[in-house]
Amino acid sequence: MSLLSPIKDHHAERRLFIGRAILASVVSIFLLGLVIARLVQLQVFDHELFAKKSQGNRVRIEAVPPIRGLVFDRKGRVIAENLPAYQLELIPEQVADLDDTLRRLAAINLINVDDIPRFTALSQSGQQFKPITLKFRLTDEEIANFAIQRPRFAGVDFQPRLVRHYPHGALFAHAAGYVGALNTNDVKRLDPARYAGTSHTGKTGVENSFEDKLHGDAGFRHLITNARGRQVPANTSELLESLPTDERPAPGANLHLTLDIDVQRVAFNALEGRRGAVVALDPTTGEILALVSTPSFDPNLFAVGMSTSQYSELRDSPDRPLFNRAVLGTYPPGSTIKPMLSLAALETGATNLTRKSICIGYFQLEGDDHRYRDWKPEGHGPVDLHDAIAQSCDVYFYEISGDLGIDNMHEYLTRFGLGSQTGIDVLGERPGLVPSREWKRNNFRDRDNKRWYHGETVIASIGQGFMLATPLQLASAAGTLAMRGARYRPHLVAAIEDPLSGQRELIEPEWLGDVAIANEFYWDNVLGAMHDVMQGPRGTARAVGSGAPYQMAGKSGTAQVISIAQDEEYDEDELEERLRDHALFISYAPFEDPRIAVAVIVENGSSGSGVAAPIAKAVMDEYLGYGDDATQ
Repeated sequence: MSLLSPIKDHHAERRLFIGRAILASVVSIFLLGLVIARLVQLQVFDHELFAKKSQGNRVRIEAVPPIRGLVFDRKGRVIAENLPAYQLELIPEQVADLDDTLRRLAAINLINVDDIPRFTALSQSGQQFKPITLKFRLTDEEIANFAIQRPRFAGVDFQPRLVRHYPHGALFAHAAGYVGALNTNDVKRLDPARYAGTSHTGKTGVENSFEDKLHGDAGFRHLITNARGRQVPANTSELLESLPTDERPAPGANLHLTLDIDVQRVAFNALEGRRGAVVALDPTTGEILALVSTPSFDPNLFAVGMSTSQYSELRDSPDRPLFNRAVLGTYPPGSTIKPMLSLAALETGATNLTRKSICIGYFQLEGDDHRYRDWKPEGHGPVDLHDAIAQSCDVYFYEISGDLGIDNMHEYLTRFGLGSQTGIDVLGERPGLVPSREWKRNNFRDRDNKRWYHGETVIASIGQGFMLATPLQLASAAGTLAMRGARYRPHLVAAIEDPLSGQRELIEPEWLGDVAIANEFYWDNVLGAMHDVMQGPRGTARAVGSGAPYQMAGKSGTAQVISIAQDEEYDEDELEERLRDHALFISYAPFEDPRIAVAVIVENGSSGSGVAAPIAKAVMDEYLGYGDDATQ
């Protein structure tokens, strides 16, 4: 029996087709509606948003670094400035053979051969269309030399930039400091918005301590770029008209320092060829007039970039030119502390104005055969306190040291600011050290070493042993003596100036209190003895002070670098130069109306009165108007 096929139902098929067509049409219309709705949203409602985004693909915001503030001395003369300079730049993508190009640049002395690997690494690590700086400052001769040969160096050119410049070179390297290229630590600690586009920051001195004032705030500008981010010329202005206005950078503040270029130069030249430091200040305000450390260095090398070999030479030099001896150097103060100890001894009753000692050239503790020698082997004979200061008799202070005691020494010397930071407005100051019984107990482990011995008090009475002070502290202490106890915080910045309005914020002197001495006559005697150091008949520095057109006061000091055995003769001429005594001197002038106080340290200078005192007098002469170039 055969099966019959059903008759084809055309109506059913038509209904099915129509249903499917309707469904497809509805879906198509719905999808088309979504597309139209989206287009309306993009073209109408979100037009402004996407127009800005579109422009953003063609416009790059570039940071514009601010102009760094200038630094002036107390008379308005420039210490640090910004000069236009041309720097040599290379665009890697435009250089066919990088190694060959760098070698040829080195061959014509435009770059250092040792720096080629560094430039190669820089070119490979960044975007190929961004320039890398090969040299920060080109001389006129280098520019002329390269201009002639420019066709041979595709992708290399020089561009104008502002570069930090120090017109006085090494003269203010430690006081004003210098700027250097940003490193990893700088990038981490600095505000990225303020430092956008900035390549340098203050590293030392005032440049570092007042970086926040000197730097200013970065601005920005809009640049038209292509799809790969490269800048292209703008043919029309319509694109930029809809963008926010470019923001100009805010320049950094100008600083007016208390330093005097003329006084600084005299101090620097007087120390030339020696390792040492000079600090001069106004005792009535704490304003620092000169702050010199030698040997020094040219800070411009750091501002424009130096080679590895140049930096290694500075860093590894045994003379340590990068070390700021004026603020960071700590030395035994030697006999420069005798005026302060004299006031302490008078106040505590350890001595009086009539007590006399017979100086035979050495001192011995009872029951001890060790001799504490005086600087004058034959001795000074009978001396009172005034003579002991003027002639710097060590034996007198050895004898009163037991009655005075180390703790009284500590108390009075710290009143004058020794053993602690002065609070100067530059970073990194060292505190020095004035020892005490408590200090020794807390800083030694061995039980015997924790004890304070009488012999240690003896040598502390002439500023030796554990005692350490910076030249800045000694200058501040000299100023306090000059002011009969009034202390002012030393500072380098006198005013901060707005470069746009010219308004100045003056830095007022900060009074730190007085060193209280009950009997005013004690000041008269001690300061009178300091006057006789320089202008008395038997003063240790009378050869320097005699004949001067003004009255002055001072105190010499020497500090041993090595110990000399008890039975050995001490002949410095036979010692290696770096093993000789340090020479120190503190002074102030005029005697009746002090305007300047000075501290000098000459490393291995041997004689405080013979080597350091003439330097101090030269500085005072210049400031008071009696220098070689002064009008008299």
